[in-house]
Order: sequence, then structure tokens, then C-alpha cells
Amino acid sequence: MPRPMRVAIVSETYPPEVNGVALTVQSLALGLRTRGHAVELIRPRLGGEAAPATAEQLLLPSLPLPRYPGLRLGLPAGRSLRTRWQRQQPDAIYIATEGPLGASALRVARRLGIPVCTGFHTRFDEYAARYGLGLLRGAVFAWLRRFHNRADATLVPTRELMQFLAGRDFAHVTLLRRAVDTTQFHPARRSTGLRAQWGADTDTPVLIHVGRIAPEKNLSLAVRAFRRMQHEQPRARMVWVGDGPDRAALAAAHPDFVFCGVQRGEALARHFASADLFVFPSLSETFGNVTLEAMASGLATVAFDTGAAREHLRDGAHGAAIAVGDDEAFIAATAMLAGDLASSRWMGSAAREAVAQLAPETVSARFEQVLRELIARRVRGVSAWPATPDGRRS
Repeated sequence: MPRPMRVAIVSETYPPEVNGVALTVQSLALGLRTRGHAVELIRPRLGGEAAPATAEQLLLPSLPLPRYPGLRLGLPAGRSLRTRWQRQQPDAIYIATEGPLGASALRVARRLGIPVCTGFHTRFDEYAARYGLGLLRGAVFAWLRRFHNRADATLVPTRELMQFLAGRDFAHVTLLRRAVDTTQFHPARRSTGLRAQWGADTDTPVLIHVGRIAPEKNLSLAVRAFRRMQHEQPRARMVWVGDGPDRAALAAAHPDFVFCGVQRGEALARHFASADLFVFPSLSETFGNVTLEAMASGLATVAFDTGAAREHLRDGAHGAAIAVGDDEAFIAATAMLAGDLASSRWMGSAAREAVAQLAPETVSARFEQVLRELIARRVRGVSAWPATPDGRRS
């Protein structure tokens, strides 16, 4: 029987922060521990947080991340990581984020000869364009490629993204699907009391958006879709779960919207299950965990045909998977599904069945397999793929 591994996971975001990357990293860490492996988590220290270094966790200095309230940016920490890993070397390292802390971890791992894989979670080049830095988009993407090509493997959640990156000179891109907790996210968590707080009864169509309320999420399209369907369904409600820099302006412009703030755990599951239709207009996601959470909650979903929707959402069966860029089709599908709650609920039930097999333990087993393969290559002396002068793997 293979011996347990010691794995270091480096991430610049982790719960209690609420975002797809943080929750994915937490799921991977818990999954490895459940399978009997030792996991050390290395992350930035949150504001005011103090905890001594242990075998399970190392908290490092950080700064607030501009325009992302509540999130922290890790600082370079090469010396601390080198000292720690020379004292007790991990069998493998997973780096989830490409910030200064992740870059430090990657440099140290290479110098110490430790197998290392990275996760491609965020299209920062797309974010640059959304935040008015479009001229830097190409440079940001080139930097992402250099970063990931210095690792032994880059893990991605969809075949679509795997093919996209491989076609743009990313080396050793490996598929690791995302999981969804279908026990937590469940239609049985639907709450008439919560719907009443939103001003909705049994027959009131409730649209929900869950995620960061920020420019990169393309939220104006969700607003347009809701207003279109509201002409036919005047009592409909639009519920927003999450926070972000655009929340105040959105609330001021649309006083009839319901804003619930950040929700976690069972509370988040109740919010999902208590709605009727999930609308997700974002085009900046590498995946979009909330799509799986909505489907597991029994919600018909309207999303563009990319990321999680491309991988798991079947148009006409689980909701609507819209061709990228077809805003009018997105609006029309939202209005149609919100206007036919019987069909939407049937599609929601089918959506739940579609994601029932994405159990966390299945993803954890695959993650373990990837790490063991990297370790085996290192033992055989073939895992350190040669790098070209520009940092790309050959």
C-alpha cells in the first residue's frame, strides 16, 4: 500500500475568504487529509490574525488587495519557505495562486528539487481588461504562461481550458475536475421563510446571482435580463448573494433588488435552493464553481457556454447554455425560463442529477494520483522537464 504523502499547499486565498479559489483549495486540502495524507497549508495572514507556525499551517505577512475588500496579497517569502522546507521537505507542493507568495514557493521548490504543480484558477489577463488595463492584457497572459511553465504540471478544471492553454504554449496541462458537495447543496434546503423575506410567495419567480459584485462579472446583462422578464412577471424578484465594489452603485440604481451579502455554508445552500433560476452572465471565469452549486441545489441555470457550463450544463435539459457573446439569447432564455416555473423546476431536477457524480472524494483521489505521478517522475529522474531560455518547458 502506498505510503502517505506530505503535501504543501500554497494559496493566497483561503476560507474564511469566500471565492471559488479559496473554497476549491480548502476542498483539496480536506480531501487529502481525509485520505490519510499530511497537509501543510501556507497562506497570507488575514488582517489582525495571529497564529503560531505548526506542522499543519504557516501564516505569512500580507497586504490588502486593492479593490478586493477582505482579501489579502501575500508577500515574497522565499527565505521562510526555504528554511521550513529544508527542515522538513514535502513530497510535493501545490501552488494555487500566481501572486508574490506563489512565485516564491515556485522558486524554492525548483531549487530544492521538490515536485511542484500549479493551479490555473483565474484569467487575470481578462480581469486586466475589465479594470481598464486592457493594454496590459497580453503582458499579463505571457507572465501567467512563464509562471506555470516553470512547474511540473498545471492543473485546470475543464477540457476547454486545457485545450485553450495547450494551444498557447502552456506545457503539461493536466485535467483535475472540480467537485460539488451535493449533500450541502440540495433542493431540500428550500425555505419558504427566506422567500417571504425576499417578498416572494410560492408562485413568485425568483432569480438569483451568487458571486462577486464587480466589473469583471458582466452583471449589467443579468440586470437587463431581469428587467426584460419583469415586464411579463411584475412580481418577480432579483436576489444578489455576495459583495464587491459595484454593490453600492447597483443597490442605489435598483432599490427593488434584494441584497443578501456574503453567505457561507448551510446559509448559502438555503439561498440557492430557495430561488427558482440561477443567472450567471460572467465571461471571465476559468470555471465558475457557483454553476455546480446551483445545479446541485436543483436550479435551472442560464450561463454562457464556457467553463463549468460548457462541461456540465446541457442546453434545454438543465437550463440554457448560451453561445458566448449572444447577450440577446441570454436575455430571452432568462425571460422564458422565469416565465415557465414548471419547466424550470423540471430542468433543475435534471441539473442536480447531472452533477451527482462530482463527489469531492472522486476529485481528491484524482489529485492524489497526479501528485504521486509527479513524485514518481522525480524519483526516476525525469520529472524536471528541461526549460528553454525564456522559461517555457520543452
